Amino acid sequence: MRTHYCGKVDTSLIDETVTVCGWAHRRRDHGGVIFVDLRDRTGLLQIVADPDESQAFAIADAVRGEFVLQITGRVRKRPEGTVNPDLATGEVEVYAKQFEILNRSLPLPFQLDDTDMGEAVRLKYRYLDLRREDMQQKLRLRHRVIRSLRSFLEDQDFIEIETPVLTRSTPEGARDYLVPSRTQAGHFFALPQSPQLFKQILMIAGFERYFQIARCFRDEDLRADRQPEFTQLDIETSFLDETGIMALMEAMVRALFRDVLGEALPDPFPHMSYGEAIDKYGTDRPDLRIPLQLVELKDLMDKVEFKVFAEPAKSGGRVAALRVPAGGQLTRQRIDQYTEYVKQFGAKGLAYIKVNDPSQGRDGLQSPILKFLPDAVIAALLERTASGQGDLIFFGADRANVVNESLSSLRTRLAGDMGLIQPGWQPLWITDFPMFEYDAEAKRWQSLHHPFTGVQPEYVDRLDTNPGATLSRAYDMVLNGAEIGGGSVRIHQEPVQQKVFQVLGIEIDDARHKFGFLLDALKYGAPPHGGIAFGLDRLIAMMSDAESIREVIAFPKTQKAACLLTEAPSEVDADQLRELHIRLRKPKTGAQ
Repeated sequence: MRTHYCGKVDTSLIDETVTVCGWAHRRRDHGGVIFVDLRDRTGLLQIVADPDESQAFAIADAVRGEFVLQITGRVRKRPEGTVNPDLATGEVEVYAKQFEILNRSLPLPFQLDDTDMGEAVRLKYRYLDLRREDMQQKLRLRHRVIRSLRSFLEDQDFIEIETPVLTRSTPEGARDYLVPSRTQAGHFFALPQSPQLFKQILMIAGFERYFQIARCFRDEDLRADRQPEFTQLDIETSFLDETGIMALMEAMVRALFRDVLGEALPDPFPHMSYGEAIDKYGTDRPDLRIPLQLVELKDLMDKVEFKVFAEPAKSGGRVAALRVPAGGQLTRQRIDQYTEYVKQFGAKGLAYIKVNDPSQGRDGLQSPILKFLPDAVIAALLERTASGQGDLIFFGADRANVVNESLSSLRTRLAGDMGLIQPGWQPLWITDFPMFEYDAEAKRWQSLHHPFTGVQPEYVDRLDTNPGATLSRAYDMVLNGAEIGGGSVRIHQEPVQQKVFQVLGIEIDDARHKFGFLLDALKYGAPPHGGIAFGLDRLIAMMSDAESIREVIAFPKTQKAACLLTEAPSEVDADQLRELHIRLRKPKTGAQ
């Protein structure tokens, strides 16, 4: 229906006749001459219709925004003074000879260049929202990212294999989405949270190098970086240890950023142990663009009379400081705002010291807590935090997880508010994770990653005696404070897998019921293997500077897991439920 795309018409086509198709982006009537900016997926092209071409002019006069048009005309240079240097087609225009309206449009519920429209409106009319240049660019970036990743892996002899979407429920992680079986009454499939077990079985099957652009599903509460269905790059390989897998994956990410963004990432990526990350940053996803670090003070505070610090120090909690360079300029109102901010993470408050003049000792400091701290402790903490004139020191004292979460979140917020975030990309590998974390409420051990994560060989014996001191063979790739990929070398020996299940409180019969197919497969010559999965939605959102992953997904759900476009989820009729052997119960309301 066309000879050229709008964005490809340039001065090389002057005096040629072209046919173009697209949407009426904007229509202008200038003293009897009508201008239409025609838009297709490649860009904008100015169309001119004047009364000398009566058919074209009459139809152009009826055109309104977002009408779908087909136009044939002659390419000519724009008159002097009307060139638009911001457009690739800004030196030319098409003088219309034929004008056809292929389809009309109702008035839009919002203007495509409106940047203040609410997200609910955008998602309801997603087909219009996706016409906007910003959204077109984000989804084109998504395509280029996936193309680059697929090309790299194919060059490294990985093969793409699809794994089932209807699979078995294994409720050891997030909540599954369940699918009732029509042919087997009372039985259910589950949508996969990841292809984990299938990709391990592919390694046992001898494929050695697998990848998949996989759709995954988790029925969990949503945030800006979570969706009930999401896309991950899933990878597994045999006969490579942690060092080999990490080297290969960071080479892939370096190639991705070079190909798509023209950015050079470090070679190699720095490595940091989980323990060091928690000690210095309070999180296993530290943003290395931020120069602020936590400083441990527990050994200084275990004998002071100030109970707020002394009790956590003596009872196994944490007392830590966060020095903010030039933070002394913060007003009391701003400090109170930060105090309220950390309370959402469980902190009871936020103690602080302003360092006005450290050479004056106690007299050069300003804080409500100074009277509770001996001179020797004050001098030691100033030295340990390397605090100088004009600095501010914030303190966290509580259970270790409360201190870590509150101060790490405060660190990020302070850096943003004070302009301390350095430009660029800062990747990082986090390694040496604990195998397990203890759930005090459930009174049992849980996997820090998942139950199939390998144990560092020197720690296998501790599975029986001291699970909490056991380190795993897991590794996470972190970029600018976000985990973009996580993986591990897996357990490939059935006795070790059974032992891990026992630590997790999964008895033999239960393990057979849930994972019997994997346990059997491990007995038939399973090779050493490992892999990783990258969250593509999150990675692409970062690369496009989007505020939410919903910006880089064509048809995302809301934070209530609803699709406003299709009004899903929806009710189904009684016949469908009957076929599925399902009877609904009305939800309880009020005191019923």
